Amino acid sequence: MTKLRTVVAGLFALMAIVSIGAAGDAKKTAWKLTGQLEEACTCSSACPCWFGSKPTKMTCGGGEFIFITHGTYGDVKLDGLAVGAMSQSPEGKSMMESYGNWNFAYHYIDEKATPAQREALLAIAKAALQIGASPKGEIRYVPIVRKIEGKEHSISLGKYGSFSGHLVEGGLGGSVKIVNPPGADPLHHEYLQGENTKVAYNDAGQDWNFGGSNYMFGTFEIDSEQYEKFSAGLAQKMAAMKKN
Repeated sequence: MTKLRTVVAGLFALMAIVSIGAAGDAKKTAWKLTGQLEEACTCSSACPCWFGSKPTKMTCGGGEFIFITHGTYGDVKLDGLAVGAMSQSPEGKSMMESYGNWNFAYHYIDEKATPAQREALLAIAKAALQIGASPKGEIRYVPIVRKIEGKEHSISLGKYGSFSGHLVEGGLGGSVKIVNPPGADPLHHEYLQGENTKVAYNDAGQDWNFGGSNYMFGTFEIDSEQYEKFSAGLAQKMAAMKKN
């Protein structure tokens, strides 16, 4: 399977799982978010998973969390809340080709959210944060706290762990920017590249403690319409590939 087919097949599997979940809703709820993405993993920078390649280690494991500046899900406001995931791919396989069979994918929802906000964050996570990527998954409600001190960004998940990282400088100055990699979804359309300082995690049967690998930071403005178009575009690509 070529890298392009691997990427498209993986992304299509993601959106197929999302569509199955959405099919049970009598009425789709529109949502919109602006905020920032914090992400770190075991791969050396830059993480090759977004390019349809295999991890630089035996697996790719790490976390991605979104911190919402302004957000709505229907008439539910989501300002100031956070949601994210910690996950790991199988050994020797890329995130894309193994989608649906990851070693685990645990999701964490801001504990300060109201019941209505929790339901909204969970629905958005189904669209944008890989719920369904693994048969081993849990939903946890935890204090998700981010601190920014100088260049260092630190994210904690209560008793389950934390990670921190900082951006690296480009060869000609400024930040290193990655735009529209092959595996991009709307959330990862554009992000800045960095290095993590430390990742510690003790849930899902794991005991991680590493540093010096991949870190990513991005700002985003995403909504349900973007993800519907994204899903439709992937379906067209898959149909075209089957004809070739």
